[in-house]
Amino acid sequence: MPDRKRITIAVLGLGGQGGGVLADWIVQLGERNGFVAQGTSVPGVAQRTGATIYYIEMIPAGTTAPVLALTPVPGDVDVVVASELMEAGRAILRGFVTRRTELIGSTHRVYAISEKSAMGDGRASTERILAAAGERSKRFIGFDMEDVAERTGSVISSVLFGALAGSGALPFPRSAFEDAIRAGGKAVEANLRGFAAGFDAARSGAEAKAEEFQAVVPTTEAGRALAARIEADLPHAAQFFALEGVRRLMDYQDAAYAGLYLDRLDSLGGNPELLTEAARHLALWMSYEDTIRVADLKVRASRFARVRGEVKAKDDQIVRLTEYMHPRLEEVCETLPAGLGRRILASEGWSRRLKPLFAKGRHVETTSLRWFLILSMLAGWRRWRRGTLRYQIEQARIEEWLTLVRTSDTNAAVELVRCQRLIKGYGETFERGLGNYQRIVDRYRAGGLDAGGIRRLREAALADEDGVALGEALAS
Repeated sequence: MPDRKRITIAVLGLGGQGGGVLADWIVQLGERNGFVAQGTSVPGVAQRTGATIYYIEMIPAGTTAPVLALTPVPGDVDVVVASELMEAGRAILRGFVTRRTELIGSTHRVYAISEKSAMGDGRASTERILAAAGERSKRFIGFDMEDVAERTGSVISSVLFGALAGSGALPFPRSAFEDAIRAGGKAVEANLRGFAAGFDAARSGAEAKAEEFQAVVPTTEAGRALAARIEADLPHAAQFFALEGVRRLMDYQDAAYAGLYLDRLDSLGGNPELLTEAARHLALWMSYEDTIRVADLKVRASRFARVRGEVKAKDDQIVRLTEYMHPRLEEVCETLPAGLGRRILASEGWSRRLKPLFAKGRHVETTSLRWFLILSMLAGWRRWRRGTLRYQIEQARIEEWLTLVRTSDTNAAVELVRCQRLIKGYGETFERGLGNYQRIVDRYRAGGLDAGGIRRLREAALADEDGVALGEALAS
């Protein structure tokens, strides 16, 4: 509990998470309990490029009306409430969190646009944020509040409000918090359930944990046979990634394709570090994103269920889902039988006639019968994927990559395997990454580049999507 009369609270919330409702509850809480309270907000840029900062300041009512601040001041915040882990990290960086601050935050992640659009793994370190939260604050109360909200059928703002009450950071009883929710008059029962769960979690000292990977458990006879092969043939360090690779490739194509994946791993020898890296990156390249894969992911029942869950749709509510899709002529031809696709792309006349048809993207309502059937039929083309132009092109690229790895010394081979990180996505994104990868490989083949040089060039390629840093590194 604050040791002074004035209480300052900063709430950092993402769009759509009810940060404004939470701030209103806190203001009502203060006003109903003999405080003069004021709430302000500074909006972020968009849903996930910037959070809205809600600032609440309250002081016991007296004979003189106080003058309250409009924004939080670094070093002068008693309580920080963050609706997502990265927002807690940003509060720390902004100086809102000090040794006088009670920090209350959810430990789940909603990845920022900059994290998802990075050329490599752009995710911020969860472990570092958790460590900083514990070290920089007076006390950190953190647990996965999004999960609690889903389990209780409520929203994260009510769980945060419950955790705030359970922390004892404010001089008000639990009943006063609950009264503020009732006074709001919206979804009272659901909000009280979320509040109670958040209150109990804060009081019980729920631990903030980083996300843990779950081991893959095969569920089919073919899967169990491949898992037994992994256990028998691969070093322990590589087995986790190989199991995930097999699962991914069986889902992508079939058991025979997953068997080809293991054959390729076997061909690389027995070095544990090399096989561990190859188990990850080979599976990613072999599950390249073509139009068949994109269509398959768009019409899966699990995806529709996830979307309904995210928007909290009730059983009797209809959800319409519209996608933006922009397949170019190249992607369309690569989905065709190899011979036909090559002829169209090689023909200047056919390319000139057909390109305008695919010059613009289109909005596709996947919940409509028409587009659902079209995409379902395209997803069913998977059984003939091996005959497509794209399949033949990618398998040739993969074999060329593996041949280069096999003929290199171990250190260089590991770095060449890691260069697969550059190749991801589809369309122009894929082509940019592939182009950067090819520039590094060409320099390596030209000679004078060791493992450290490959690593430096790869890091330069991951620095920006335009290849400027890589060009400078190659020139130097």
